[in-house]
Amino acid sequence: MTSTRTTPNRRRALLAASAVGLLAVTTACSSVDDGGENGSGGDTDGGTLAQLQDSGTITVGFAGEEPYSFQDDSGELTGAAVALNEAVYAELGIDTVEGTLTEWGSLIPNLTAGRVDSISAGMSILPERCEEAAFSEPEIMYTTAFLVPEGNPQNLTDWQSAVDADITLAVMSGAIEAGYAEETDVSTLSVGSPQDGLDAVVSGRADAFALTGISLRALAENTDAAVEATDAFVAVVDGVPQIGAGSTVFRQGDTELLEAYNEQAQEIISDPDRYAEVLGPFGFTEAERPPSGLTAEMLCEGDLEAIADEIGPELGLDS
Repeated sequence: MTSTRTTPNRRRALLAASAVGLLAVTTACSSVDDGGENGSGGDTDGGTLAQLQDSGTITVGFAGEEPYSFQDDSGELTGAAVALNEAVYAELGIDTVEGTLTEWGSLIPNLTAGRVDSISAGMSILPERCEEAAFSEPEIMYTTAFLVPEGNPQNLTDWQSAVDADITLAVMSGAIEAGYAEETDVSTLSVGSPQDGLDAVVSGRADAFALTGISLRALAENTDAAVEATDAFVAVVDGVPQIGAGSTVFRQGDTELLEAYNEQAQEIISDPDRYAEVLGPFGFTEAERPPSGLTAEMLCEGDLEAIADEIGPELGLDS
């Protein structure tokens, strides 16, 4: 399933020419900016950035997770990650964002196979993912929550409460919460989408569904089912706060595209007012805006204790 979102034309031809000149995009031998080393595709007249600017369209993979990237009732691609992407790509002379709905666990495989040009899903930056794909600088800070039956019968308040309880926890295949559960021996039920997680809780196949706090707040607000979202928290695994952030994902060889994207995105992310303007309509607040000291490189390295020491106080965590 695909969905399309077109932004107003912002002098695309002029911007395309200036962006290409500024970033010195060189000729590549495939659709990926790796100089043809990946062996895929034939000769082209430029790298991925130049190709996208020439076509004016980028295809992004999305997982249908509200409020990050999803289709509204009319089938239009929308969400906080999409809105940020649209604002950035428009400045790069790419006016149309087309979406391909994909199960979470297939997002990176589809990207590396060339079926999409990037991933617009607010994907968490994790070391194992960094081995397969290139992440932009952090865009969205993450906390975890549980979707539970009304009244929260298991009294779930933080990750340790799930570890201590004898429960079955629904987790999205490939999502970061699945990793938390594996590391802490929590019994899980793997689901393919947020709706599947909601259905698992409603049917009683799972006692709770773990996902990002903002996603579960949106899910609970948009259903008539007798469920609620717990307060969000930073999961602690083996005594280490699991500080995490999500961003837009590119193929590893698409360095010019990544650098151009980062330059434009940081103009929005570093400005509280612009961040609120672009992402605020989807429920994102200053609490979700990444602190200036947090980088994709730090999260790719995966030393969470070092990250907690460096930016924990800024996030209200004990270092």
